[in-house]
Amino acid sequence: MRVKICGITRPADGAEAARLGADAIGLVFYDKSPRHVTLDAAHAVVAALPPFVSVVALFVDPAREEVERVVAALPIDVLQFHGDETPAFCRSFQRPYLKAVRMRPGVDLAAVAGEYADARGLLVDAFVDGVHGGTGTRFDWSLLPADLPVPLVLSGGLDEHNVADAVHRVRPAAVDVSSGVEVSKGIKDAGRMAAFIQGAKYGSI
Repeated sequence: MRVKICGITRPADGAEAARLGADAIGLVFYDKSPRHVTLDAAHAVVAALPPFVSVVALFVDPAREEVERVVAALPIDVLQFHGDETPAFCRSFQRPYLKAVRMRPGVDLAAVAGEYADARGLLVDAFVDGVHGGTGTRFDWSLLPADLPVPLVLSGGLDEHNVADAVHRVRPAAVDVSSGVEVSKGIKDAGRMAAFIQGAKYGSI
């Protein structure tokens, strides 16, 4: 089970997430998010990471120039799009990407998977009106179809108490957490990260 700790804002938190076994960290380049980072702050986070930890850059309906500026300045491994970006836009940067889908009744995830067939995965999160991720809200996992042609990354309301059950029930390719391992927005808790990673990878806390 792969684990991403998203919304990293401090080098120490990124380094600790990696030490505890996170496979990836997420940097939020969306200025309306309380976890938004500047390029300078993001550079400091990346510099503190050990080898083989993936760096994911998160955007919400960005201008092309914004994405290009980030990928030119930082060693970004994966792009993550949380808005209404088209498949053509997502793939145009010649980087692996994740497409986020905010789940609610009526969302045809199989159709979305067909549209974004070249995505590295679909990240499914809870729908909260006007908010693009990091809400700590869980959605109804029964909305997820059994078989999708692209890998599924489960997010939305996960924490150290429910992640083992989520992995057992949903069988995603990876899990993604932000608010579920925080002491305050953008500030991670080492103990919660440790318990979350343990629960995700080994089924116990």
